Amino acid sequence: MQVLSEITGLSDKDCFYIVERHKNKFDYPLHRHREYELNFISNGSGVRRIVGDSIETIGRYELVLVTGEGLEHVWEQGSCTSEDIREITIQFSPDLFDTGLLSKNQFDSVRKMFDEARQGLAFPQDAIMKVYSKLDTIATVKDSFEQVICCIQILHELSQFEGRKLATSAFAKAPRNSESRRVETIKEYIHKHYAESIQLDTLADLISMSPTSCSRFFRSHAARTITDYITDVRLGNAARALVDTNESVSVICYNCGFNNLSNFNRVFKEKKGMTPRDFRQVYKKTKIII
Repeated sequence: MQVLSEITGLSDKDCFYIVERHKNKFDYPLHRHREYELNFISNGSGVRRIVGDSIETIGRYELVLVTGEGLEHVWEQGSCTSEDIREITIQFSPDLFDTGLLSKNQFDSVRKMFDEARQGLAFPQDAIMKVYSKLDTIATVKDSFEQVICCIQILHELSQFEGRKLATSAFAKAPRNSESRRVETIKEYIHKHYAESIQLDTLADLISMSPTSCSRFFRSHAARTITDYITDVRLGNAARALVDTNESVSVICYNCGFNNLSNFNRVFKEKKGMTPRDFRQVYKKTKIII
């Protein structure tokens, strides 16, 4: 099985593709595309959103940016019963903002937002309210140049807020941002050896610190504990294996560094909201053969 590779409506001669829909049903399959996408949904309480290995039920308002070319995503009907779901989708090419433009000071926050959105980025309610007036009318703006300016303003305003990453970096295969050299050394080791037993003493030796100092240093710079990071990397790789292979749950469990199947099931459900088998089943129902 493969994920649908969508050919979007974006023309080579246009900066943005903007479409507004009013509907009572989501029926488009799980898909991916090269284009960046900002998706707004209102009156969609109960809709199920899948972005990578993140599966969540959304509330009344939803605004998500996806910039990962290979990152699967879809919005499904879920338990939503609304007769008037409003969806506004803005798609644009990664080439629109070339590296020269994104390297400028004025676009620094936008560049950082695009990097984070490789894992899918859900914006908080206050960010949605900040750009709502522009989103509300953007599809009906007749002057295409004004539409372009409005889209750039929306992106800039959103970049001032802290969005919530959805998919794990391991599942999305997203490049890690440059960080402290020591933190990056630890992360690189974990990504290479997540299937093995990883000892704090080993990580501490890599950066010439004591285990206690290493643990404290990583937490202060990465905003999470080393144990939490290892768990997230293992779960991301496990979720990817559940989607891309037919290996049994027990095999995936041990191949991804978990040494106890019941613990793997418990942690997976705690983090993903469902068991590994249920997670695999969601993807099987959502995928189509192409």
